[in-house]
Amino acid sequence: MSEAISRRSLCKLSAGAAVSSLAGLALAQDLVKPPSPVEADFTRDYPAPNFKPSWKKPQISRTMLQDFVIFAHYDLNMTKTLLDKEPMLINGLMDWGAGDWESGLGGASHMGRHDIVGFLLERGARIDIFCATMMGQLDAVKSFLTLQPKLIDSRGPHGFTLHFHAQLAGKDADRMLEYLQSIKKVELKPNPFLQKPAGG
Repeated sequence: MSEAISRRSLCKLSAGAAVSSLAGLALAQDLVKPPSPVEADFTRDYPAPNFKPSWKKPQISRTMLQDFVIFAHYDLNMTKTLLDKEPMLINGLMDWGAGDWESGLGGASHMGRHDIVGFLLERGARIDIFCATMMGQLDAVKSFLTLQPKLIDSRGPHGFTLHFHAQLAGKDADRMLEYLQSIKKVELKPNPFLQKPAGG
């Protein structure tokens, strides 16, 4: 009898400990839950524009746009899935905070994902100088810099430079870097997204 009571007590104790552990885990997860985006405080200190937007149509879901931009960094299939679900994601921009704007194309470009970039361009993404640099489009990059020489100092998503993107240009990386270095020489640091050759 005492043995049965001991086992029953032990089971109750174990169950209680498990519940406490789960509650503690849930609390810990709640405490480390990433914060939601918060719009910066703003009050106009200038006259409002004359045009008043009508907002007749709902905006695209910020969560869906966020997911699309994230997947475009590394997952071609999910990028296709979300774009099929909502084609207007193609040129959507996420503000990751403090004006760090990023599109799906921008994310794929600084990751060196030529396959995802190619897909997005085929679907109507607006090419920019960072994408052109990563894709090895030397004539396009020269045209951009002829039009506006100060673009040599421009920064893409997360502050990545043209030289950073040039390192991801595959077989065209050397000539792209050579050209950019002739415009402005910078110290090249190792690119964490550069794919190592197979067996390397």
